[in-house]
Amino acid sequence: MAVPDPSERSGTWRLRGSQISLARPVVMGVVNMTPDSFSDGGKYASVDVAVQAGLQMIDDGASIVDVGGESTRPGASLVSVDMELARVVPVVERLVDGGALVSVDTSKPEVAREAIESGATAINDVTGLSNPAMRSLCAEAGVGVVIMHMAGTPRTMQRHPRYDDVVSEVSGYLTERAAEAVQAGISRSSIVIDPGIGFGKAFEHNIELMVHLDSFLDSGYPVLLGTSRKRFLGEILEPIRGQTRPDERDGATAATIALAVASGVHILRVHNVPLAIEVAHTAKAIVPQDDGKETNGT
Repeated sequence: MAVPDPSERSGTWRLRGSQISLARPVVMGVVNMTPDSFSDGGKYASVDVAVQAGLQMIDDGASIVDVGGESTRPGASLVSVDMELARVVPVVERLVDGGALVSVDTSKPEVAREAIESGATAINDVTGLSNPAMRSLCAEAGVGVVIMHMAGTPRTMQRHPRYDDVVSEVSGYLTERAAEAVQAGISRSSIVIDPGIGFGKAFEHNIELMVHLDSFLDSGYPVLLGTSRKRFLGEILEPIRGQTRPDERDGATAATIALAVASGVHILRVHNVPLAIEVAHTAKAIVPQDDGKETNGT
């Protein structure tokens, strides 16, 4: 496994044609161009609405906007390459024209290629760059990458997920995938890892991962966390709030953001950008700084 050498570390995430400082928590806004995403499915029914929302996220303090054209919620249906392209590319083009940095949430190399040609600077792959063609494409294009852990597929991932040791298994998977990415020619400073909260994990697995975020930081790679409005938060809230809609879980999301920042997590993928900015800023101001927790770079 290729763990980054401390001598090569820096505090930036290198993207295609740009970079993002990791000196403070980075907020990534979510724009899903899908009718069936768990939180904002159907919210961005047109390109105009999606672009306006994405640019507003940047105005509110997000450093980058993550655009998705295929739902990855549990049980979600597959989407064709053509459909995903039709949903994603026009939004990417206009967000980039508006001055936004854009990542694209896709596991399809065909979609990633056209998104990059349209100006996307990063690829967020829920399959952990498991497709060699995706690794080669990202290396060739010099984009930033988010390598996420998911057990199974969105259609199967919540069917009785089991681990002997969820922290070590997920951490080991991400380190191996990152090593494969480096071997394919992707710069270490372009790689971010994501433990994949809610992706093939039961409630107790998500809690265990949250408690042990330091295990992922120890890899030397920047860590992205996506807890925003997820089901496990609804389970936590149920005894005091009953059943909640995803958009009723922002308070619980805020708690996980504060915990993540306190642990040293670098990037927060969220739906409610203003809230995340305020919570991350406050947590960062209160938590003692640990200059020893640096992130990789070349």
